[in-house]
Amino acid sequence: MTGMRHLWRALALAAACAAPFFLYPVFLTQVLCFALFASAFNLLFGFAGMLSFGHAAFFGCGAYIAALVMTAATPAPLLALLAAALGGGLVGAAVGGLAIRRRGVYLAMITLALAEVVYFVALQAPATGGEDGIQGVPSGRLLGLVDLEDPLAMYFFLLAIYLAGAALIRRVVRSPFGQVLHAIRENEARAVSLGYRVQRYKLLAFVLSAALSGVAGGAKTLAFHFAALSDVDWHVSGEVILMTLLGGAGTLAGPSVGALLVVTLGDTLAWLGEWVNFIQGAVFVACVLLFRRGIVGELLAAIGWWRRARERRDGAL
Repeated sequence: MTGMRHLWRALALAAACAAPFFLYPVFLTQVLCFALFASAFNLLFGFAGMLSFGHAAFFGCGAYIAALVMTAATPAPLLALLAAALGGGLVGAAVGGLAIRRRGVYLAMITLALAEVVYFVALQAPATGGEDGIQGVPSGRLLGLVDLEDPLAMYFFLLAIYLAGAALIRRVVRSPFGQVLHAIRENEARAVSLGYRVQRYKLLAFVLSAALSGVAGGAKTLAFHFAALSDVDWHVSGEVILMTLLGGAGTLAGPSVGALLVVTLGDTLAWLGEWVNFIQGAVFVACVLLFRRGIVGELLAAIGWWRRARERRDGAL
């Protein structure tokens, strides 16, 4: 079974490398940014069981910080992404330090309220450009050698960033730390009774998720040359929840699949205007009714059912 997993991963990587030669690289770059963002959110929601309605705050902070580094400091893309990660992580520590004191809907509402504070700061602060945002952000040159203004070069750069982020999330989830997060998600009271300092684990998960969300926001700024109020708007938080639930919360590949679906719908149906939101909502309702575990979650459940059925059949023989 391990061999099959490696085969599927190799095929997925080969498809990702070949995709920009057949599809529009800018579209694929957008998918990568939101796939990383959704994966970061899934680390908090799918694996730690904490629902945040304010993840746009971390995404937007990363976008603005990367823009400021590239325009006011030095056009170094790696430094901009590092600053975006640090900024997102710091804001995540502040928001998480307050939010994790509550659970369920109360936690969700606290994150939403604090995200609105971040939105207000982005609107009023002189450095962020107010309603105009920060325009004309250069993509820079990677290590002074690769010109990221080339859409193909930018795609492969962000593909590497996405793969690094996905590998980090996979490592975290499968580590002892990830097992504790799973225990907290399933039964927090039992995790406390076993002696785990639950608040520390939850806060660290919050900071990791926020930092990766900041990287996704910074990557979006580098790719599309602007940071705007729309990056910190609550609609972005809603979209990332939609992506995660459609693809499959608690699965490693699910959020990326959900991001691909949502971005594809938004891009191909853009000519319909506001009706895009209606169609996305209809797709979400249909998937919730038909695929309660999400697309990837249902697929994994079907594979597990088929494997158990085969084992029973082989045992009977």
